[in-house]
Amino acid sequence: MKDKKIRYEYRRKRVQDRLALRPEGRPRLSVHRSLKCIYAQVVDDGQGKTLAAASSLSKEFKGAKRAKNIAAAKRVGELIAQKAQAAGVTTVVFDRSGHVYHGRIKALAEAARAGGLKF
Repeated sequence: MKDKKIRYEYRRKRVQDRLALRPEGRPRLSVHRSLKCIYAQVVDDGQGKTLAAASSLSKEFKGAKRAKNIAAAKRVGELIAQKAQAAGVTTVVFDRSGHVYHGRIKALAEAARAGGLKF
């Protein structure tokens, strides 16, 4: 049985290969999950610029008791959807960065969809 790091790298490579086939002009919603926080950013790889970013460390989360639960991930999803729409982005490609589509990653994605992003 492969260890956890090898399985993660395999999933990450598979996701990157799939993203390489995406249509031109669609930015990427990249998600990173650590043990304590969750980060999301909308990146235009053609220009090499970040169009919008949000995390559970953002100033909008001041006073929140826990920033590492599913409720925080939902709030980050809503926040990234608002910031992306303010930047003029409505359609993105979801990059889960090799993380399993479950728990906080799934909550962030569903909240971003509910906020108006299409992917």
